[in-house]
Amino acid sequence: MTDAPPPPTWGPMRSFGRIRSRTLKPRQAALFDTLLPAIAVPDPAAGPIDPAARIPGATEVWLEIGFGGGEHLAEQAARRPQALMLGCEPFLNGVGSALRHVEERDLKNVRLHAGDAREVMAALPDACLDRVMILFPDPWPKARHAKRRLVQTDTAAEFARLLKPGGTVRFVTDWKDYADRALERFLSTPGLVWQAEAADDWRLAPTDHVTTRYEEKKLGDTAPVFLEFRREA
Repeated sequence: MTDAPPPPTWGPMRSFGRIRSRTLKPRQAALFDTLLPAIAVPDPAAGPIDPAARIPGATEVWLEIGFGGGEHLAEQAARRPQALMLGCEPFLNGVGSALRHVEERDLKNVRLHAGDAREVMAALPDACLDRVMILFPDPWPKARHAKRRLVQTDTAAEFARLLKPGGTVRFVTDWKDYADRALERFLSTPGLVWQAEAADDWRLAPTDHVTTRYEEKKLGDTAPVFLEFRREA
């Protein structure tokens, strides 16, 4: 029997823009020192991450990539206290906002990574996630920047590796070209099956969708497109 292939090594190209805008509010800055160390995802550089060890007894493990201000992550965590919610976000102001949500709602099932989600993904074991959520990632709308988009052939393959059989990945964008390109990448990924059966399946928000502040701004060039894929055995 041959050894399993090593996890992918991500290159230096960033799939996200700025990591800070304004100065953090004092309360949020303080939470970086007090709350974040207690709920941080283990350092991916230190070795493999066992998500089950973060909350023993959790019945599900979700990963949200680029959680923005954290309102979606916090609401989903509140709805599903039995699920471990892993959230990754390189934008420090967003991390500060998420920390505030976690503190205010006394959420015990959230773990955060203030950095690139691909670092965490590479350290996670096969078939460990029940759901991956990617809501309105940086669109990089200019053609010459499209290679910076999060959803590429290698990341789509990583989602398939990380999802349990029956697990799902949800991708939402309000940029038409990104939706088209992402759909191509997902459809060409072995093990991922698109769940849409009619146009409303990608035009209308799923019943468990939580509207984000970014979504309300309507900054894209199309109405939100909701793409959902299931990991087949």
